[in-house]
Amino acid sequence: MSEQILLAFDDEAPLAQALAQALGAPLAFVQRHQFPDGELRLRLPESLPPRVLMLRGLQRPNEKLLELALCAPAARELGARELVLLAPYLAYMRQDMAFTPGEVVSQRHVAALLGGLFDAVLTVDPHLHRVHSMEELFPGRRALALSAAPLLGEWVAGQLDRPILIGPDEEAAQWVQAAAAARGLEHGIGRKHRLGDREVILELPPFEFGARAVVLLDDVASTGQTLIAAATQALARGAASVDVAVTHALFVGDALAQLHEAGVRHVWSTDAVPHPSNVVSVAPLLAQAALAL
Repeated sequence: MSEQILLAFDDEAPLAQALAQALGAPLAFVQRHQFPDGELRLRLPESLPPRVLMLRGLQRPNEKLLELALCAPAARELGARELVLLAPYLAYMRQDMAFTPGEVVSQRHVAALLGGLFDAVLTVDPHLHRVHSMEELFPGRRALALSAAPLLGEWVAGQLDRPILIGPDEEAAQWVQAAAAARGLEHGIGRKHRLGDREVILELPPFEFGARAVVLLDDVASTGQTLIAAATQALARGAASVDVAVTHALFVGDALAQLHEAGVRHVWSTDAVPHPSNVVSVAPLLAQAALAL
């Protein structure tokens, strides 16, 4: 038996297969069945090697968190001595403080849950603000945040001539700067005031777009409203084209269609979240970090 194995779920099969190849490790899928009452039946391999890497992106996270809560202790019963969670998208990271009395700080509690299940946690471009490192979130555990921003910067530079990278708001600054550094691209950061889940006021940096290609780059696209506002402004100020590059392509509801209606030409994303817009794989990034642990 190999010393390690990659466990994954069939809805993430393409990334799992690429990751297993990059790791040089065998791959097995957790078998799932949902009963009519909603309960889950999960089945792992009959025996497991000492080191188990478990791939589970936490987009649409609620049922997936339960899967992990069930699979992790079962994996230890089946022989795993070291459990490493590879969560390309780590959910519940945005709620890092109580904005009203009694509000649950979900970041803290989800991190405590995962830290109690796994010996190490790897993720890609987590949405952290007031908490500045994964070590703060997972005390006593090995925890690492990787960035796909340089990969997106390389992709953009290969597609366009002299593009301008724009982060739609201050939160995007770290990713835009990392992406721009990959190829020395011109870049800037906008400012945002959010009025609600689907309403934002945005101010782009004072660039002369001058018929240049603009690429809006961010860590995550959910409703797409911030990107829509930024695209509308960029086109109104003379951009020749507007494309979007994101690590995590959540795109809930008709968000992607709305982006295109606003004039966005291409949407490019990594496979950290499975989506038709995936053009860049995070498998080598995850594999290198997992092997270095």
